[in-house]
Amino acid sequence: MDLLNTLVEKGLRRELPTREEALAVLATSDDELLEVVAAAGKVRRQWFGRRVKLNYLVNLKSGLCPEDCSYCSQRLGSKAEILKYTWLKPDEASQAAAAGVAGGAKRVCLVASGRGPTDRDVERVGKTIEAIKEQNEGVEVCACLGLLSDGQAERLREAGADAYNHNLNTSEATYGDITKTHTYADRVDTVQKAHAAGLSACSGLIAGMGESDEDLVDVVYALRELDSDSVPVNFLIPFEGTPLAKEWNLTPQRCLRILAMVRFVCPDVEVRIAGGREVHLRSMQPLALHIANSIFLGDYLTSEGQAGQADLDMIADAGFEVEGAGTTTLPKHRADALAAAGAAGGCGSEASAGCGSEASAGCGSPTEEAGGCGPCGGHAAPSAAPARTSDEARTDLVAVRRRGAGTDLAPNA
Repeated sequence: MDLLNTLVEKGLRRELPTREEALAVLATSDDELLEVVAAAGKVRRQWFGRRVKLNYLVNLKSGLCPEDCSYCSQRLGSKAEILKYTWLKPDEASQAAAAGVAGGAKRVCLVASGRGPTDRDVERVGKTIEAIKEQNEGVEVCACLGLLSDGQAERLREAGADAYNHNLNTSEATYGDITKTHTYADRVDTVQKAHAAGLSACSGLIAGMGESDEDLVDVVYALRELDSDSVPVNFLIPFEGTPLAKEWNLTPQRCLRILAMVRFVCPDVEVRIAGGREVHLRSMQPLALHIANSIFLGDYLTSEGQAGQADLDMIADAGFEVEGAGTTTLPKHRADALAAAGAAGGCGSEASAGCGSEASAGCGSPTEEAGGCGPCGGHAAPSAAPARTSDEARTDLVAVRRRGAGTDLAPNA
C-alpha cells in the first residue's frame, strides 16, 4: 500500500504524518491488517530493535477517589468490588516493587488514587522511592499521583523519581464527556510541570470509550505535541459498577490498528501496551509486540493481568527479548535530550524535539482500567465508533485483583 510505504518512510525520518494518513490507518480493513502491523514493525525496529521493556505497577493507595472519571473502578461512586486500602508503607511498597523487578521489570510505576498529592503525600512517596532504589539498584521509578501543584514535580525528582505519568486519556473535545471534576487543561498542565522539572513525561490514552477515530488521532497528536517519552495505550476494561460497564467497542483488530497509528505518529517513543491488553487483544497479543516496545508485567491497579511468566514466554516465543537494566530504552537523540533537560532542571529548548521531527492518580493512571498550538492538518469528516457485536462483551476476562499490594498474597509477577 502506498499509504504504508509513506508512513514507514516518515517514521524512519521521525516526520509527522498528516491527519488524513493517521485516520487512514484506523480505516484499513481486516484484510490489510498484517500489512499494517508489518509496516509499524519496521518503524518500531528502527528505534527499538526487538527489545521489550517490562514495567511493574504498585498501587500505593487503592479506591476511594473523589474524582468522577467514568472509566475508573476507583472513581467517586464506583460500585466495582475492588480492593480498598490507604497508603502502603515504604517498606511494603518496596517489597511489592522487588517482586516485579525479580520478574524482569526495569521500571516500577507507583500509583495512588486521588485528585492529586498533598505535600505530605509527596514526602511519603519520596521515602518510598528512596526505599525502592536502595533495594533495587538501577531500577527506574515513575510516579503517578494525579494533578501536581507547583514545586511537587521538582521534589519528586529530587527524591529519585525518573518519570511522571499523567494520561490525557481522550481528546480535548470529548474530555468533558468522561470527567466533570477536572479538565483536560488540568491534565496538560501536570504533564508540562513534570517535563519542566526534568522528569521523563509519560502520558497516554484510553481507547474503547465510544470515541471516534478523530478523537483518537486528536489525543495522539496532542501527546506528540507534549513531547511524551512514553505513551501508554490503555484499552478500556469495562468494570461492572462503573458508568462505562457496557462499553465493549473493541476487537483485537481494532486494537492493533490503534497501536499502529500511535507508532506512526510517535515513531521514536516508548509505546506501551497498558491496561486491557489481555481483555481485548487476547490471542493477538504477540502481534502487538511488533508495534509496541513496552508492556506491564503481571497485574494492573485493580484488575488481574496475565501471569508474569506467561508474559515472559510470550515475548520469547514471538522472537523478542526483554530489555536489560543496562540498556537505554529511548533512542540516543531522545535520551540525550532528556539527560540535558534533567541537567538543566527543566525541559529547556530540547522540548521542541517532540516525539518526531518537530524536534493520573485516581484521576488518571498508567493503566487505569480503562485511563500549545496543535499539529497542522485538516479534519476529516467525523466517523462513528465501530459498532459493537455481542461476542465482544467478554466479561469473563475481567477479574478484580485480589493479590499483591494491599493483600497478604504474593503478587502475580
